[in-house]
Amino acid sequence: MTMHQQSNSSIDPVKLDRLAEVAVKVGLQLQAGQDLLITAPMVALPLVRRIAVHAYAAGAGLVTPIFSDEELTLARYRFGADGSFDRAANWLYDGMAKAFSQNTARLAIVGDNPLLLSNEDPAKVARANKATSMAYQPALEKIAGFDINWNIVAYPGTAWAKQVFADDAENIAVKKLADAIFAASRVDGDDPIGAWVAHNAALRTRSSWLNEQRFHALHFKGPGTDLVVGLADGHEWQGGASTAKNGITCNANIPTEEVFTTPHALRVDGYVSSTKPLSHQGTLIDNISVRFEAGRIVEAKASRGGAVLNKVLDTDEGARRLGEVALVPHSSPISKSGILFYNTLFDENASCHIALGQCYSKCFLDGASLTPEQIAAQGGNKSFIHIDWMIGSNEIDIDGVHADGRRVPVFRKGEWA
Repeated sequence: MTMHQQSNSSIDPVKLDRLAEVAVKVGLQLQAGQDLLITAPMVALPLVRRIAVHAYAAGAGLVTPIFSDEELTLARYRFGADGSFDRAANWLYDGMAKAFSQNTARLAIVGDNPLLLSNEDPAKVARANKATSMAYQPALEKIAGFDINWNIVAYPGTAWAKQVFADDAENIAVKKLADAIFAASRVDGDDPIGAWVAHNAALRTRSSWLNEQRFHALHFKGPGTDLVVGLADGHEWQGGASTAKNGITCNANIPTEEVFTTPHALRVDGYVSSTKPLSHQGTLIDNISVRFEAGRIVEAKASRGGAVLNKVLDTDEGARRLGEVALVPHSSPISKSGILFYNTLFDENASCHIALGQCYSKCFLDGASLTPEQIAAQGGNKSFIHIDWMIGSNEIDIDGVHADGRRVPVFRKGEWA
């Protein structure tokens, strides 16, 4: 019996199948005749197989998986020629962009070791990341523009599980991570689809209130944080299920606990500290603290991974500006679990966060009909990157600030006010 088979026996097959069904029916709401492109780590093959079953049962046209592998990734860093780190498979990303332009749905499965590259040369990691970000841009634009229905779900990879539950034996760690993923993804009960309907309705209530308020800015205050985030002109709060430009309503992230919108790229001022480590492309960046002036990060440091952080900020002009601000109560189920997942899909749903880089066009009133120039004129940011990091805790207060200076409590001590 191989180690992989041994680990998989720790994963409840019924709940794994439910997760696959939720990914297809809630995450994507895949339509009959629609093609599906899946990216996944090799370790997630059992989930990819179940997703294919549910996708074809829902009438999918063609399901095409593209796999990555930790050993293959490390081989590049150990044996690749120096020039290799400025290369990316442009042809592949061009093909993905072409698929999305033909209404192919997109599903990404995360499950790799979040610290895979933590011992590799940060300069090589940064170069490889930049080359990939630039090659991926045509595909990312279709996703960030919400042209199609897309979804991200997680699979409890063995190396990831061992990072999260370092003191446990491998099979125990995998079981614990699997159970945590199933609970956060709302597939641990008998009616996961019903659970998602109710959860989406609750998130809609929050985003509707924020949209009625039409705040000019949000003011975050807490330890190491005094930050005013101006909101883009004509911004719109989103949360839970959203309708893509192709008319399909989907849940892009499973799990999700956030309501989010677009900041104004030129109107962010003050300083802010991260409240959880950021796992970015196999590197851990911890204790981030940055200072903004007129929307731009002018100072940045981190206790760990600072070199990678500063390389990320130099990706392009938009990398030092914000593309998203999101509100998540400290009492969210993922926060309550007490687990640090080292994975943004989960950790961003444990606390309020901001994202460096590319904004989402759907976070504007009539976003689907706005041109890139109009989005930029309203304060939307453009970049090759989109990287979320956590700034919320039970010590953070947030005020909504109206254009006339009037203030409304939004969060107190990390909870909705």
